[in-house]
Amino acid sequence: MNSFWAIFLGILQGLTEFLPVSSSGHLAIAQSIIPDFSQPGILFDVVLHAGTLFAVVLFFRKKILKLKTKYIWFLVLGTIPAGLVGYFFQNAIEGLFENIHIVGYALLLTGIMNLLTDKMAIGKKTINTKSSLMIGLAQAFAIIPGVSRSGSTIFAGTFSGLSKKNAAEFSFLLSIPAILGANILEIAKAPLDKSVNLTFYIVGFLSAFLAGFFAIGFVIKLLIRKRFKVFGIYCLALGILVSIFG
Repeated sequence: MNSFWAIFLGILQGLTEFLPVSSSGHLAIAQSIIPDFSQPGILFDVVLHAGTLFAVVLFFRKKILKLKTKYIWFLVLGTIPAGLVGYFFQNAIEGLFENIHIVGYALLLTGIMNLLTDKMAIGKKTINTKSSLMIGLAQAFAIIPGVSRSGSTIFAGTFSGLSKKNAAEFSFLLSIPAILGANILEIAKAPLDKSVNLTFYIVGFLSAFLAGFFAIGFVIKLLIRKRFKVFGIYCLALGILVSIFG
């Protein structure tokens, strides 16, 4: 890997983390075609996710400072399923990144969820225990590479009756503890050594941060305007190609 590929992967992560097309799926596909790509575990992926973590914190900084205790509790509740899956099945999950065909099948599912999101009735509910758990389960399922975290959680939120804006905001805020937890686990498992080129990690982080920040507002606008079908068609097309030629 070189600086060009680090920047490319950072931009790819930043965009696809919030666009409902699966950042993990796109990273797995891209890394499979990059010559001589290697990383300790999935440490580079975690650093890119950290870039998007800072992006969502900056974008929602005003809302975060005004969060009420009840809303914070719903975020904690929604984080539990993914935390349990990530902790107990970490090695199995990392192995899925090496199977491109699984990524292809998961992208097909993501495409279907995106198409269905556009067809959901306009919800009026606010976040509650039931909807936060449903969104949390969707986030846990999205640990599978190819299943979009934002796509599946927004789908679950709108399906549970939330307005699309509320579903999107909860989805993005829910990514904060999820990404932070993944970072802590992976850094503890893969300590820094001589094989890690810090330059690649830094430029990848910055690229993911900048791309992610601008992607958040873009997704919210398209969601409200019922344009998720564009992502649905894209994921279906990419999923078919990867499933056949992966």
